Amino acid sequence: MRYLHTMVRVKDLDASMAFYRLLGLEETRRIDNEQGRFTLVFMAPPGQPETPVELTWNWDGDEGLPSDSRHFGHLAYEVDDIYATCAHLQANGVTINRPPRDGRMAFVRSPDNISIELLQKGGSLPPQEPWASMGNTGHW
Repeated sequence: MRYLHTMVRVKDLDASMAFYRLLGLEETRRIDNEQGRFTLVFMAPPGQPETPVELTWNWDGDEGLPSDSRHFGHLAYEVDDIYATCAHLQANGVTINRPPRDGRMAFVRSPDNISIELLQKGGSLPPQEPWASMGNTGHW
């Protein structure tokens, strides 16, 4: 058995792709299906095309998105510097739902309400402001 990808449905393909680009992912493959009226965009970290997230966009819309149902868990990405990653996301308008108070873990949400877990590579970084005293926003 071999891992292939994780699929998430998206309401606005451009907004979702922009979010995943902020995380550092890049488009590795695209399939436009005229008959099924959908587009699949695969995005993965640089040099890791074997670990993509598949963004599925229905051309005629999907009125159920973004829902806040928690039937989908989350995507998780390891980052070199969790504080720099969160600062970059926040500077680009992304809400940090669970700040990296512990220097190890944070959560954000995509425009389609997909929970994204960010984990510090290696051991936890020492606590650092403003993150150490920042409260949660919403849920993840």
